[in-house]
Amino acid sequence: MSRPRTSRRLALAVPAVLGAFALTVLPASATSGPAQIATSRTNGVVYLKSLQAADGSYAGAGLSNEWAFSALASAGTAVVDVAPGGDTTKNARTVYRNLLSTAAWPQASPVVTDFERGTLNAYAAGIDPSRVSASRNLIANVYSYWQTAEPGYFGPSGNFNGTVFAALSLRGAKTQGGANRIPQTLTDHLVTRIRANQHVDGGWTFQKAEGNTTVLNAASDVDMTGAAMAALCVSGVPNTDTDIVQAKNFLKSTLVNATGAFNSLYGVNSSSNGWGVAGLNACGINPQTGDFLTANGKTPVDFLIANQYNPAGGFKYKPTDTSPSAYSSIDALRAVVGGGFTASPPAPATPGAPQWVAQSTFTAGTATKLALSVDNGAGSLKVCSVAFTPTGTTTTLGDVLNAAVSGATPSGCVTSVTPSSGTGTVTDINGKANSGSSTWKVSVDGSAFAGAARNKVINVGDTVALRWGV
Repeated sequence: MSRPRTSRRLALAVPAVLGAFALTVLPASATSGPAQIATSRTNGVVYLKSLQAADGSYAGAGLSNEWAFSALASAGTAVVDVAPGGDTTKNARTVYRNLLSTAAWPQASPVVTDFERGTLNAYAAGIDPSRVSASRNLIANVYSYWQTAEPGYFGPSGNFNGTVFAALSLRGAKTQGGANRIPQTLTDHLVTRIRANQHVDGGWTFQKAEGNTTVLNAASDVDMTGAAMAALCVSGVPNTDTDIVQAKNFLKSTLVNATGAFNSLYGVNSSSNGWGVAGLNACGINPQTGDFLTANGKTPVDFLIANQYNPAGGFKYKPTDTSPSAYSSIDALRAVVGGGFTASPPAPATPGAPQWVAQSTFTAGTATKLALSVDNGAGSLKVCSVAFTPTGTTTTLGDVLNAAVSGATPSGCVTSVTPSSGTGTVTDINGKANSGSSTWKVSVDGSAFAGAARNKVINVGDTVALRWGV
């Protein structure tokens, strides 16, 4: 996501810890049976561990290696178990959580994909993305990029990948209990926009296509097709759906018979193939049989494993490269082991390390944010991030709604609430009043909707959804 389309082609330097060992001979061919995939997994994890800096970090400038967390989790390795020299005080999860908690992260002028990247990788690392710290709520950060004038888009609609990765992160990063944290109406808006941007050839690119005949008829790319179909499937669209079948057929049309590779707009490469396979994986479509087994008996997974250095474990970006690429190795390994674009964190092997870490309460006096959506039951959905400063370890729905009137991004999420004080039932939001059995109801972190009262307790990181109806 948001990958520079030129720098991604540059093979990264081989980590010093590997030395010449990294350049051992590639396999002449790959059958990609269970044994081969297991070997690829083992060696790939070793390589990704070698990317960790001495201070325990993965994130950095350019193509950040924090994407390794989604690959490690998909491969069954807990990120908290990855520590330089076995120093558990510098484990990758703790270092990453500390980074995400800083006010300076991600950059001076952040974009929505920064927070989507953080959400997907925090989740894979076992960091609840809505409860990173007392001040950091990544779900609320993503919500702040909702496009009021174009409901369903996140970030400028021209950069369509921001909307694709909104679906991947908001639906893929579930609660610690495994529930979908966002309301169905928000999911429906995302799905509608993703469908509207599907090209005539069945795929997608990172550019907005909706309403533009020229773009809709232009060639799609493998990368965003994999990501977009994964976004649909993680949002509940079945793999028998017409749009998923068309996406699958587009990927099939790009197969190279001799190697099993997808021939992308950027040429045959491991990163594009990794994204294409990840899309198939997310949709429960086997990338090694049927439509993805060429006449020469090759598959996209064969291609990826054929470009892996063993036993060192890194993957080349292009077959003609002479050294492994960190970024391509992340994309490729995640795909080979059957992953999509994130994965739930595995149980740690480190004694005493929990599967999840999360802020447990608000910190009085520390500014924070909450994710809020308001559905008036008539097709108007408002989504925003609410900024406020709690006065205790919990807050109330009434205080959140009051804060949203003046402290929401984007603005206008809540313009009025009745009553504006006290502890009673919420009877009117934005001029929409309760009427008979149709009343305002509230859901927190995907729970069942129930009557909305001002004294409803809201905890740190809760994703709050309001809906008018029966």
